[in-house]
Amino acid sequence: MGPGLRRDDIEIVARHMNDFAEQTVEATRRALAARFKTANIESAELDVRILTEHALGLDFTGIIAAAQRQLTPNESSCLEDFARRRLAGEPVARIVGEKEFWGLPLQLSSATLVPRPDTETVVEFALELLRANGTLDRPLRIADLGTGSGAILLALLSELPAAQGFGTDISEDALKIAAANAARAGLSGRATFIACDYAAGLSGPFDLIVSNPPYIRTADIDGLATEVRHHDPLAALDGGTDGLDAYRTLIPHAAHLLPPGGHLVVEAGLGQTGPIETFMANAGLTPAAAPKADLAGIPRAVAGHKLAR
Repeated sequence: MGPGLRRDDIEIVARHMNDFAEQTVEATRRALAARFKTANIESAELDVRILTEHALGLDFTGIIAAAQRQLTPNESSCLEDFARRRLAGEPVARIVGEKEFWGLPLQLSSATLVPRPDTETVVEFALELLRANGTLDRPLRIADLGTGSGAILLALLSELPAAQGFGTDISEDALKIAAANAARAGLSGRATFIACDYAAGLSGPFDLIVSNPPYIRTADIDGLATEVRHHDPLAALDGGTDGLDAYRTLIPHAAHLLPPGGHLVVEAGLGQTGPIETFMANAGLTPAAAPKADLAGIPRAVAGHKLAR
C-alpha cells in the first residue's frame, strides 16, 4: 500500500518538519519512520534509512556512527524536502535518483522505469538457460529490447565476462542514462546502445535476446499505485488494450535475429504467459522451459528457444 494521507493530513505533518536541525540523527529517523507509517507506507523504516543516508552523504555504518549528533541546517532542509516528496507518493528511488538492481547501482531519470526485483527473474532465467547449454563463458551477443536504464543488459554483462551487449530504446534520454550506468559499472567497453523501436535497428545474430516491455492494460493504468502511475514513463507501462501489443511486435523480430540454439526471454504480467508462448510458437520458437515464477510465485519470465533447422 502506498501513501494514504489526505492533503490536509500531509500539510499538518509538513508543518512539524521544521525542527530537524535541533534533533539527533537517530531521533529524526525515528520521527520520520513514525510519520511514514501513519501515512501507510509499508517500507517506512527502509525508506527513512535510504533517504537519511542520501541526505547526509553517509552509508548505513556512517549513519549508525552519527546517531547522536544533531543534524546541520542543510541536512535538516534536505530531509524535510525528501519527506514531503515521499508523503506525496514519489518513490524513494526517484527522490535519490538511483536504484540497485542485481547488485548494481543504477541512475534513473523520468525517461526510465524504476527497476523492480521481479525483473531479476528475467536475468535469473536467462543465466539458467545459458548454464544448461554450457555457454556461460562463450563470447555471446546479447540484445535487450527496450533497455530503459540498462538494468537487464548490465546485470547479464556483469555475469558474462565474454559477452557483448546491445540495448535498444526509442527514448534517447533513456539511452543516455543506460550509457552512464554502463560506465559506472565498468561495462562501457561491452555495451552498445541504439535508438530504435525494439529490434528495428539491430542486425543479428544474437545468442540471447531479453526484454521487459510495457504490459499493463491501458484500462488498468489508472488503478496502479501512485508511485508507478505518476512517476514511471507511460510509454514503458502501457501495453495496449490487452497489455500484449509490445509482444506482438518484438517477438517476431527477435525470433528472426536468433540463430539455431538462441533464446528469447521476456518479462510477463499476471496471466500473460499463455498468450506470449503462443506468439513465440507462431514465430517459430519452442518453449525453452516452463515460465519462471518470481518470489511471489507469479509466472514472471517466459523463454523461447530456436531449434536447429
